[in-house]
Amino acid sequence: MTHSPLATAARFAGLIFVGIFSGFLVAVLVLETSLRDYDGRVYAQVRQVELDSLDTLASATLIPAILATVLLIVAVRRSRGPALWLPVAALALMLVVLVVTLTINLPINGDQNDWDVTAPPSDWAEVRDDWQSAHMVRVVAAVGAFALLLVAAVRRPAAAAPRPADPVSAGRR
Repeated sequence: MTHSPLATAARFAGLIFVGIFSGFLVAVLVLETSLRDYDGRVYAQVRQVELDSLDTLASATLIPAILATVLLIVAVRRSRGPALWLPVAALALMLVVLVVTLTINLPINGDQNDWDVTAPPSDWAEVRDDWQSAHMVRVVAAVGAFALLLVAAVRRPAAAAPRPADPVSAGRR
């Protein structure tokens, strides 16, 4: 494990931001799952309340999470094994989150923000299901990224293998 100041700061920032972001996504998942028991008017109204500020929170945590993970990779780039591949895998998962967010969730958010809460569109349940399915992908990827960064932060590097004795030097003792 690299202990440079950059690696230490990036590891800490990554854990904080990826952890907060993952927890945020899990909380939204719980709320969204709860909304499945309500009709389209309730769903539309709650979604518009969510969209008021939660997108800002998502950006304020996802972007620094990705940047911190990139910095960690830069700091440990000369490492071999888990010290490098765990943060690389975490970054890949965070990029999955970003792509799913940009291609599926944000376009749906934009549409839902324009819904009339007293008369949601007839396909509101299908749109909800599409959003929630994409969100589940984001939750799994973000929690997976957090777990990988956590393992990277707490794992101890394997002990170096003992060097074989030099037969010439060993005979001089």
